[in-house]
Amino acid sequence: MLVSYKWLNEYLPVTEDPIKLADQISRTGIETEEVFLREQGMKKVVVGHVLKSEPHPNSDHLHICQVDVGESEPYQIVCGAPNVAAGQYVIVALPNSWIADHTKIKKSKMRGEVSMGMICALQEIGFPEAVVPKAYANGIYVFNEPHTPGESVFPLLGMDDPILNLDITPNRADTLGMHGAAWEIGAMLNEKPQFTKPTVTETGAPIDDLLTAKVADDASLSYHLRIVQNVHIHESPLWLQVRLWNAGVRPINNIVDITNYVMLEYGQPLHAFDYDKLKNKEILVRHAQPGETLTTLDGNDHELVAQDIVITDGQDPIALAGVMGGLSTEVTEETKTVVFEAAVFPPTPIRKTAQRYNLRSQASTRFEKGINKADVLTALDHAAQLAEQLAEANTAKGVLSPANMDVLPVVVDISIDRINHVLGTTLSTDTVRDIFGRLGFGVEEADGLFTVSIPPRRWDISIEADLIEEVARLYGYDNLPSTLPEATTTVARFTPIQKLIRYSKRSLLAAGLNEAISYALVNEDEASEFMQEKSVPTHLDWPMTKDHAVLRQSLLPGLIDDLAYNIAHSVKDVALFEQGRVFLKDHEKTVRPREVEYLAGLISGQWQGRAWETTEQPADFYLVKGIVENYLAPLHLADPIRYTATDQYSEMHPGRTANIYLGDQLLGFIGEVHPARTAAINAADTFVFQLNLDIILAAKKVALMAQDAPKYPSVTRDIALLLPEEVTNAQVLATIRAHGGEFLQNVQLFDVYKGEKLPAGTQSLAYTLTFLNPADTLKETQVNADFSRISEQLEKQLHAQIR
Repeated sequence: MLVSYKWLNEYLPVTEDPIKLADQISRTGIETEEVFLREQGMKKVVVGHVLKSEPHPNSDHLHICQVDVGESEPYQIVCGAPNVAAGQYVIVALPNSWIADHTKIKKSKMRGEVSMGMICALQEIGFPEAVVPKAYANGIYVFNEPHTPGESVFPLLGMDDPILNLDITPNRADTLGMHGAAWEIGAMLNEKPQFTKPTVTETGAPIDDLLTAKVADDASLSYHLRIVQNVHIHESPLWLQVRLWNAGVRPINNIVDITNYVMLEYGQPLHAFDYDKLKNKEILVRHAQPGETLTTLDGNDHELVAQDIVITDGQDPIALAGVMGGLSTEVTEETKTVVFEAAVFPPTPIRKTAQRYNLRSQASTRFEKGINKADVLTALDHAAQLAEQLAEANTAKGVLSPANMDVLPVVVDISIDRINHVLGTTLSTDTVRDIFGRLGFGVEEADGLFTVSIPPRRWDISIEADLIEEVARLYGYDNLPSTLPEATTTVARFTPIQKLIRYSKRSLLAAGLNEAISYALVNEDEASEFMQEKSVPTHLDWPMTKDHAVLRQSLLPGLIDDLAYNIAHSVKDVALFEQGRVFLKDHEKTVRPREVEYLAGLISGQWQGRAWETTEQPADFYLVKGIVENYLAPLHLADPIRYTATDQYSEMHPGRTANIYLGDQLLGFIGEVHPARTAAINAADTFVFQLNLDIILAAKKVALMAQDAPKYPSVTRDIALLLPEEVTNAQVLATIRAHGGEFLQNVQLFDVYKGEKLPAGTQSLAYTLTFLNPADTLKETQVNADFSRISEQLEKQLHAQIR
């Protein structure tokens, strides 16, 4: 909310320095982001009167202008604006002046002609494009009334008015109007704002003879209309334009500007319809019928749904209630009769309609957060009064009110003891009564019990806690005593899952991966990718975007998106991991999904080891498998880890993916992402893994026992096997360990060979077997017996040939 310091002074005397005032406002609970002056950093920018404008002899678009700037002789200024003409009062930057963006204007020559300064557009002196009237968007700004040549433009254009940019929280929407801001600042300064009640001179025809109105389906809680006749549409006076653009609103014409001005003043959105464009001279407020269409003022067509509230001419929609008007009843230069609308619409449908059609507006923002229901008719009357003054209009007799509501103050009882107990203060009843009075609340007190009457303009206050907050704000948070909380201290300990998560992050960071944090909300397609458990997706009822509409069921889509982001920024070698929750549902009817802790990693491109002398190598399956094994080994899980080839994941490379089992439970999977997926984002070969941490947490752990160092030497034997290609390393290891005897301590694969020198469909695997007797020296006969038994079982069970 942009608050004009000068406008504020019309309601209450504010003598504080704007910077100091902003600090005071922030300390009472409404943050002031900045205070700015548009004239700051500029000088020597004045009013000029164009006496003559002629085409430049050496240009097809420049003009040579003779401009009165209050000096003894006119200044010759070369101007390229298409709308410059003799007789205009314009903005002139004199020689050696400074304009926006710290730009200095000097005397110069343009195509051989001297130019003593520059005739300026509003944008060139610091106004944002969004507030510049469309008539001057591509040219210089022209004053719509005479001014003294040489006079500074800063006061005329409101550029000397300090603007306070208030960051309004949703609960304080009462300050989204100048009246509400005046009440807030007045309470802070112990000043009561004074407002002039609008007066309407009803000289037109009776409104009942001109229009009928009805509200159906409780579409509006309060709905009121006034009609002004014989209006003259033209540009608003400069003071009104200044008020609008200092509040961030673009001036349009006097009638539309009146509706925006009243909205800024009261916080009450208004809308204006061209009466002559209403086919049936009827207003009907209702819910839209599915399939109805409406072209809004921005020129876009919308197909409506039943949840939308629309204003109709009795038959067809002419506006989206509380959001935006329709093009068919737009107020234009030909408009002669105007219908002003002031209403209270339910906030939820307005918010959803604005989101559905991406039509966020200042009006919809106010309806969403709430408006002062007591000021609806007052704002409507002020609009009619301004139309009489600025558009020479005649106001029709009466107000059409097809829907009305009783607006009563809220009464809350609270005791002084309760206030002091919560705040830790010793405030007196007089101090608290004074605070309530400064806020404009009605208050009665007896024996320390306050009965507080809260006016409708503060709809955010309804319970004791709200009143206590108001007392704290105005008494001053910095004046509240500092006390230490009284509580029993306990020794903090990590839960088992917290310990596992912290270990997981330390382990993968030490392995050389970087942690990523991705959105838990994904799009419809990503929600079902890389799923290692059967689940149905959980959809949001009202997603903000289509890309964040479903809860994730895997961490890998997020890591793939992170990879794509890095590649788009020329980073092709990526090593990431993420720990987070996925959301799984067994049935569509399940209300709340299970939240499961997962761990996932991704490596793409070249892998750089952590030691400085290590050379780069392309990422591969075994690199990622090694990282997973190094992660799992210190956990000392009782059940064995085994890897089984799988093709159940369509997003993974067929033949290069394996499920990871902990005993008989599917712990996760590991493998290469499908080439089609990586090619779509221009990524190199990419390898990933994903683990279910909840399974690891629930798994049995091996109890570690300290053991003496062996006193006796170990014996090693190597064995090379020619095996069918479909036999896995896990099968070989299982067979060796099952028949290795009590002295077999370790089995290590050290060589894998597949090639032309072997028969087709075979492979060669070589292992080192380590035997150790901790109580005695092993004898050759014992080792030979165990080794022979192993060889025999390998030949029998796996059809191995000992090489």
